[in-house]
Amino acid sequence: MLSKFLKRYYSMNISHIRNGLLILLIGLFASFCVVQRSPVTGKKRAYGYSWEKEKEIGKEANQQVQQQYGVYNNEQVSNYVKDIGQKVLSVSHLRREDTPQEYKDTKFHYQVLNSPVANAFALPGGYVYITRGLLGYLENEAQLAVVLGHETGHVAARHASQQAFEQQVGQIALIGGAVAGQELLGVPGQSILNLGSQAAKYLFLSYSRDDEREADRLGVEYAAMQHYRAKDAAGFFEALKRLTEKSGQSIPDWQSTHPDPSERANTIPQLAQQWKEKGYEQNVEHTDKYMQTIDGIVYGDNPREGFSRDGKFYHPDLKFQFNFPDSWQIVNQPNLVAAVNKDQDAVSIMQVDSKSESPQASVIEYVSQDGYTVQSQGKVTNNGLNGYEAVANATADNGTEYRFYVYSVSYNKNIYRFISYCVADKFAAYKPLFVKTSNSFKALTDQSILDIKPVRLQTIKVKNPAPFSSFLPDKLPMDITKEEIAILNQLKLNDTVEKGSWIKIPRQ
Repeated sequence: MLSKFLKRYYSMNISHIRNGLLILLIGLFASFCVVQRSPVTGKKRAYGYSWEKEKEIGKEANQQVQQQYGVYNNEQVSNYVKDIGQKVLSVSHLRREDTPQEYKDTKFHYQVLNSPVANAFALPGGYVYITRGLLGYLENEAQLAVVLGHETGHVAARHASQQAFEQQVGQIALIGGAVAGQELLGVPGQSILNLGSQAAKYLFLSYSRDDEREADRLGVEYAAMQHYRAKDAAGFFEALKRLTEKSGQSIPDWQSTHPDPSERANTIPQLAQQWKEKGYEQNVEHTDKYMQTIDGIVYGDNPREGFSRDGKFYHPDLKFQFNFPDSWQIVNQPNLVAAVNKDQDAVSIMQVDSKSESPQASVIEYVSQDGYTVQSQGKVTNNGLNGYEAVANATADNGTEYRFYVYSVSYNKNIYRFISYCVADKFAAYKPLFVKTSNSFKALTDQSILDIKPVRLQTIKVKNPAPFSSFLPDKLPMDITKEEIAILNQLKLNDTVEKGSWIKIPRQ
């Protein structure tokens, strides 16, 4: 659970994605609503902001999303997703003959995020994202087309802008959720620290069920118009249902704005049939092309980008390591590494300081913020690396006093800064842990860790029919279970895989 203490941290650091989005949205919400024609229905309706404002929101928030999740660095996969995205976009309501020019002229961006979570979402104004994690759960190009069509539908129907108009100012956090993204799983999103408080979960529940059903309809429509076998997406939603049940993340049906995955699995084929009756043959699935494209895609967390083991955090790509206290939880994000204690009243957050030229400049820049009072500071040397440290106080808006231990160190042409803090009256107890954690930062020299490889999906075309379980190795990497891989393949362990079918097996 994300404690009030951690929430205060993010209120004091507005560069993080959630606060950046909310501040942006609150400013936009304060302006008058606009009345424009819907690209989907052609009817006039009220929106929270104009289409031009939506494009501004998307452009600014896109940078924060990329910083938060990172972009998956695989040109083949990236270009493939862009191509399919543009294909469904070309038949969408944003590109039709009677579409107003301001919509036609809007450039769309389809991006693959470097996240293991099965997720897809869209920002207003033409920014659509799918994670590498979700790509692993798809079976063919037709399923991908429906997913990208669904997210394109959210943008075309201007659902986030509708919600901005309909929500009260006191519910502005929910609008932030609509912009920040929706998980196709129907599972709430997580906080920036991935700790999953109730408040953070509901940030992602702002689209209405009608919005989600409309996006499903549009996703099928756009895919069917390009003759994709849209009904195949039912298998994807069945897999997501099994995944949510297995992970224990499913939430009561009445709490979620997403239709139940079973409902969606039943509805998708019905929607596809309606478009078939309108004359759109749907025979394109391109399984071979899809499987060849995702062959070798990273599955799960990539240890090269950092992992924790036995009280140590290692980063093979950046070649550093540091220790953290027993029972503290490590949260690894592309833009930060945080160690949080079990009671969540103390935290140590490390980030690369790309602005400062020295450890001293890095520390002084941080403790020189308005409201900070420096208690002590000075140069230090640890593990042969030059560093600088300071202790400072700061008072939150509610009057609570916090005390910070800030430590920066120079290593491999980067400046790494640790910001460790707690309420002032607990600082004496936590300071030794803060110092021990940050001062343990050093070069990573263990060759076995430096050489560690991520798990990748190997796609295989089956030559002889056999039960799916027979294709799985006795020992799977990273504690992955056989049931997980069955779900990944939209199969059950005892299902017979026919000759010519494709399967995905994790290898390390």
